[in-house]
Amino acid sequence: MKSIFDHIARHCSMHVTKSYSTSFSSATKLLAPSIRQDIYNIYGFVRFADEIVDTFHDYDKEALFDDFERQLYDAIEKKISLNPILNAFQETVHKYNIPEHLYDAFMSSMRKDLYKHTYKTVEEYEQYIYGSADVVGLMCLKVFVKGDNELYDELKHDAKKLGSAFQKVNFLRDLKADHEDLNRAYFPNVNLEKLDESTKMRIISEIEDDFKAGLRGIVRLPVEAKLGVYTAYVYYSKLLQKLKKTPSLQIKSTRIRVNDYQKVGLLAQSYLSCRLNLI
Repeated sequence: MKSIFDHIARHCSMHVTKSYSTSFSSATKLLAPSIRQDIYNIYGFVRFADEIVDTFHDYDKEALFDDFERQLYDAIEKKISLNPILNAFQETVHKYNIPEHLYDAFMSSMRKDLYKHTYKTVEEYEQYIYGSADVVGLMCLKVFVKGDNELYDELKHDAKKLGSAFQKVNFLRDLKADHEDLNRAYFPNVNLEKLDESTKMRIISEIEDDFKAGLRGIVRLPVEAKLGVYTAYVYYSKLLQKLKKTPSLQIKSTRIRVNDYQKVGLLAQSYLSCRLNLI
């Protein structure tokens, strides 16, 4: 029965989310059940595309990516795929009328990771972030507003800023791995070999501005989505605070993280803030 296959496909996306990101998975669990699965479906799709370009070094990554891209558009056109991750994603695409230009932009940025190693201009940098992060936030926003196009239009600017903030924090946290393992440098006009405190603080100031805009949008989200998104915001804000306090030389040599004990505390903080209408 097709319903059994669809159930398995959704379960695969949920399992991918839980396996690859405990933080994102924890935040997604705080979303209302009515929208939770669709966020798993989106994450499963973006995670697999990202894995191809980031980790499959012993294989022909370009060929794998080409095949995944063909399967993506075939799945959306036919409303079915034997790739369970893409089958679940196409279901969400059709359910919420997610526009093609969003996942087009995402795939374009992921493809850049196959061959592009440095971003020398702000325009290149912003274009990459739009495709790799902002549009993911917009796809999730389509789910959060559940067909309310007016609310979507009102919140999309802030949703993009929140996506940018998350991605830039990831760039700063993963500076060592991106530079040494993948030979990538995303921040424009930054010499990673000579990253100093003033440059680090300039980047952090930019991220803080993005977070301010992102929080403005979170406050106006439907109740079904607010706690989950706010929890992710609190977690990434905490990570940014730790990066801010970490000397630039240390950021280049280690991966800063929020430990599990701190995550529990942040979860409790987020829950109380939302329930007491403190945001």
